[in-house]
Amino acid sequence: MAAQTDRGIPVSTLCPKYLHTNSTSHTWPFSAIAELIDNAYDPDVNAQHFWIDKTMVSQQECLSFMDDGNGLDYQTMHRMLSFGYSEKVALNGVQPIGIYGNGFKSGSMRLGKDAIVFSKSRTAMCIGMLSQTYLQEIRAEQIRVPIVCFEYNVGTLKFIVHTLYFVLYFVF
Repeated sequence: MAAQTDRGIPVSTLCPKYLHTNSTSHTWPFSAIAELIDNAYDPDVNAQHFWIDKTMVSQQECLSFMDDGNGLDYQTMHRMLSFGYSEKVALNGVQPIGIYGNGFKSGSMRLGKDAIVFSKSRTAMCIGMLSQTYLQEIRAEQIRVPIVCFEYNVGTLKFIVHTLYFVLYFVF
């Protein structure tokens, strides 16, 4: 792998194995679940309700976490799936719980090898994926986070991110 550089200085990257390594900060599943619940109750999310369900998908047990918060647009989804990005600040005197930009990644990867995030905000509908299985299948040397997003305006949808082709091309 050739090192990426910025003005001649090597850029740090993350190996896909880090997803598992990072998940071990949770010694039991309930701390990972708490991490995901905390994200829903940060003041910028504005969720009033939170649901956890267990379901079967292709004969595999899956956990589903859902809230009724503000949702994510493309940029916010990308930052959530990336490491160390958090711009959370107090709103109306309520302090955010998550401030380091690591909770979703460590929590979701402690509970399983793959996480698919469906989100709807005022301006966009996005699907993002953090998947050890996908990264293994494509033999990735760095973490990649496919995101498919549609912007909408008064009854019209605009496809804005073209990563779906690459997900399907590499996996199927």
